[in-house]
Amino acid sequence: MAISVCPDCSGSGWKIVESDELSGAERCHCQFEGRAERNEEAAGIPPLYRNASFDNFSTKRAHRELAQAMTTVKGFVREFPNAEHPGLLLMGDPGTGKTHLAVAAFRELLKRGFEGLFFDYQNLLTRIRSSFDGMAGVSDREAYRSALDCEILLLDDLGAHRVTEFVEDTVTSILTHRCNHRKPLIATTNLGDVETTRRGEGEAKVDYRLSLTDRLGMRARSRLFEMCKVVKMPLVEDYRLGSWSRH
Repeated sequence: MAISVCPDCSGSGWKIVESDELSGAERCHCQFEGRAERNEEAAGIPPLYRNASFDNFSTKRAHRELAQAMTTVKGFVREFPNAEHPGLLLMGDPGTGKTHLAVAAFRELLKRGFEGLFFDYQNLLTRIRSSFDGMAGVSDREAYRSALDCEILLLDDLGAHRVTEFVEDTVTSILTHRCNHRKPLIATTNLGDVETTRRGEGEAKVDYRLSLTDRLGMRARSRLFEMCKVVKMPLVEDYRLGSWSRH
């Protein structure tokens, strides 16, 4: 099947415009047509979440709390880009709908013309580590640079990796770079935050399971909370059991 070529720019992406007897070049309209679809295709969203949206996010379980979480995430999208809080962090137990909401927000931003990349946290670290191998492929060697510099980074399951010096240094480097350069980050994590709990009101009980600080280190945790709007998901019956069967 022949590929159609834009008649206005002959496929170059630029067209010549004349104004006041001067010639110049500007982006052709064809570069904006289908841009959202191209951005989403290049973002690396896993098939399981490729259709995730706010419209198909179920709030039947813990209706009020889940609806509030979705309202906060929608607010992040509506106010994007936000110089004060360029990031979004969704915290909660497995199965509470964090990744669905994160991808729903991510896809909305891709539709608006922003570009971004989805990375599973463990997979990203594995690829960065393998990039030191001389036999590593180009995509693995570029993974670290992509995580640093892509327009929007979606990092799923943050902290789901045993702590090593390599992990702590790598994650701190990525988060510090994105925080310093105000580069948006959307992240999800199953880990709690002991520091926040200790500062809570009343007799808040501290959960001594592994925390973000334990998994990421204090520096990375500090950067994360500095740049992100935090959404704490409510405890609900496993969201995925009643959600993906409908999609």
